[in-house]
Amino acid sequence: MELLSIGAFAALTRLSPKALRLYADLGLLPPAQVDPVTGYRFYTPAQLERARLVAWLRRLGMPLATIRTVCDLNRKDAAAAISRFWAQVEAETAARRDLTGFLISELSDDRSGETDHRAVRLGIRYAVRSDTGLVRRSNQDAAYAGAHLLAVADGFGADGERAGTAAIDALRTLAVEQPISAGDLLNALQDAVGRANHAIGELAEPAADEFELPTGTTLTAMLWAGSRVALVHIGDCRVYLLRGGQLFQITHDHTFVQAMVDDGRLSPAEATSHPQRAMLLRALDGQAGPAADVRLHEARPDDRYLLCSDGLSAVVAATDLARVIGTVADPDRAVGELIALAWAAGAPDNVSCVIADVFASEPRQTGC
Repeated sequence: MELLSIGAFAALTRLSPKALRLYADLGLLPPAQVDPVTGYRFYTPAQLERARLVAWLRRLGMPLATIRTVCDLNRKDAAAAISRFWAQVEAETAARRDLTGFLISELSDDRSGETDHRAVRLGIRYAVRSDTGLVRRSNQDAAYAGAHLLAVADGFGADGERAGTAAIDALRTLAVEQPISAGDLLNALQDAVGRANHAIGELAEPAADEFELPTGTTLTAMLWAGSRVALVHIGDCRVYLLRGGQLFQITHDHTFVQAMVDDGRLSPAEATSHPQRAMLLRALDGQAGPAADVRLHEARPDDRYLLCSDGLSAVVAATDLARVIGTVADPDRAVGELIALAWAAGAPDNVSCVIADVFASEPRQTGC
């Protein structure tokens, strides 16, 4: 069997001997043979492919523990794992970009006492509605809209109705506590989500058997402070933004089917009819688990936002959502038409939606 010295192997893989020794110690890329006297390490040509993959993945910034898992997969599954990793990187980068812009703006703000004409205080006109639908006996959705808070929750399990309400009640305290400074937005929202999860844990009864769905809820909300918005999201409720005539979904579903789409195993069209499209990967259930997505968003005058449960987004086509949101000016009438569309599609689930229109009120005063 042909063997390559560690120097030759390093040259071919563009990995340094120091990196190769580290990867060997971690069990990621052990040498094929070690001289018992000199301790010199040798590799086989068959190890080149794995070593080059390790080098490429390190350039992506992938953690070594994740690389070891990826390298042990077949080619198709490895490609899917890399796709998942990069989707997460892009999501985290977007959140850091928003936070960076916020910090730059905050630190650049002139607080010398003069009016800052660049900073405009925004207001919202809003409407909210929650409907049981045509099939369910009770409404486990909860929705709220106020001058500083918009929220939608979709409860599940034996006590899902109370779970959704408890989650939104935890956030409503923030609306009462206004004004919250822009700098405190994210911390305040994260603390409120923690209180919501604790409240759900207090009311949730243990499942009677392994087939009973535990009590919990999804939660999607926007907390406003001037022109900045803190967005919290866990589960499959959604936020859509209409800006410049274009409709964008600005949340990412935490569902099994969405993960399959991210992996390239399903197309978005196939996902809409998949039998497991409602299976959640993240939710508030009173247990320690995956955290909610919390990030900053910059709102602009003339933006329109739609927050909705999957009782709307799962049955009404995106083109119909865009048509109503883009053409029906009055928020209350728009909400009514969206509920009507869900009914026309059979309304198999509870349906909740909030629409908010953003307008400029007056310049923010930064001093007396």
